[in-house]
This record gives sequence, C-alpha cells and structure tokens, in this order.
Amino acid sequence: MNFVELKVSCSQELGEILIAELSMLNFDSFEEIDGGIVAACDESAWDEAEVKDLMDRYQVKFTFNISPQINWNEEWEKYYDPVLISDKIFIGADFHEKPSGFAHYLRINPKMSFGTGHHATTSQVLEAQLGIDHQGKKVLDVGCGTGVLSILAHQLGASKIMAIDIDEWCYENSRENFTLNQCENIDLRLSGIEGVPESETFDIILANINRNVLLDQMADYVIRLNSGGILLMSGFYQEDIQVLMAEASKHNLNLVRTESKDNWAILVTKKGDS
Repeated sequence: MNFVELKVSCSQELGEILIAELSMLNFDSFEEIDGGIVAACDESAWDEAEVKDLMDRYQVKFTFNISPQINWNEEWEKYYDPVLISDKIFIGADFHEKPSGFAHYLRINPKMSFGTGHHATTSQVLEAQLGIDHQGKKVLDVGCGTGVLSILAHQLGASKIMAIDIDEWCYENSRENFTLNQCENIDLRLSGIEGVPESETFDIILANINRNVLLDQMADYVIRLNSGGILLMSGFYQEDIQVLMAEASKHNLNLVRTESKDNWAILVTKKGDS
C-alpha cells in the first residue's frame, strides 16, 4: 500500500496543534523539522479536501506526495538514536547494544507512538521521576504513549501501576514495550481518565499531555490522588506555568518544583491534606 507524506510550513507551537488535528484525520506518523512538521498516513486514509480545509483554517502552506510504503522498522533503525538521561537512564530499542554503567535500561520500540525520551517533555518527566520515591507506591500514567514513564516507575519500585491511553496504537505499543521490559505489575487500559474509578486512588500521577487537557482534567486527577500524593504534569510551554498553577491551587495542589527545557516545562505538585 502507498503512503502519503505531508509537509507543513509552520511555527513550533502551531506544529504541536496541527499534529493533534492531523491525528484526527488518521495520520499516524509525525516528525518536527526546522520550519514545520512532516506527517504521514496510508493512502487509503488520505482526504485531500479535508487536509486543505484544515490548512486553510490555520493559514499555512503545505505540500504532499504519494510514495510506495516503506519499511518503518528499517527506518527506525537508521534514525532512532538511544537516549541518555542524567547518566542514569538509557533508552534504546532492540537493535541497540545493551550498555553498562546505567542504573536503568529501558527497551522501547516506539513505532509511531509519542514518548521515546527524545522530546524535552518526556525526558524532563523521566528525570523528575528519579527524584520521586516510587518504592511501594501506586502510580497512574495518564496518556502513556509508548509506556516509557510506566516502565521507569516499575524499575523504581512502584508496587502497582495503571497506564491509560485513548489511542489504540499507543495501547498496543505500550503492551509490547511492557512485555519487552518484563513489567508484570502494570494494568494497561484503553481508556481516558473517566475509565478510572474515583475509588481507585494513587500516590503518584504522571500526566504528560498538553495544557488544555491538563486544565480540563486536573480536578479528575486530584480526586484520584491520595493526600500527600504527587501530580507531575508536563507537555506545555514555560509561559503556561502560571495558568496551570492557578488551576492547581484551586484543587489543594502545592508547588514542589518546576523546571524547563527548550521552553517546555514540567510542574511537580503535591496534594495537601484533606
């Protein structure tokens, strides 16, 4: 089957929005490049009129071409470099040689799911997890993507982990990666936060999503967070910190620390006593 490669000229911020929009049009591969993004989908899912309407709405220029399908696994082997975080975490695929000297070795075959550790948001959350006591704790990973955050939580000693994602591709990819890393204590669900019973509470909640979803769902996270529990949020820009903390304060969440990298930020918050 042929595939369609779409190139869009846009800013980095708009690129994040367009990736979300294009995913709703059955695009399943994305790459951020200088001056824009590249997206791909099977030719059977391609609708030029829908794409043109989307691009006109955001007033951006685009080009596309239709090419024979390629071997994605082969392409990953060419371009997917391992990720090193704080000299403690090594994230690599099956075809990378296992290193020595790292406390945590995470095997991730990412396919087209978000969350390999290459992006600043994911790497910041992974690094922040190193400073959070996971031993014997219950962890919820919201929007798990490749499952990389859950895998590190497992290696850090969490007793029980629930990983959820609304994307079926992410669900399948996480399931594969959990098996690769022998994570037998992870409850993986194809679901949003509404699929997690309010009676099911956690000591740590990881939410690497985006500003709007975090603002919309923060109350749902807090309901499921134990007193003294940690809510770690990421997937937003540094300038969004103030509005997110304003919402967090409404829900008895206190700031532990915030960090930023390449203008992407994280918030580590702690729930006060009820």
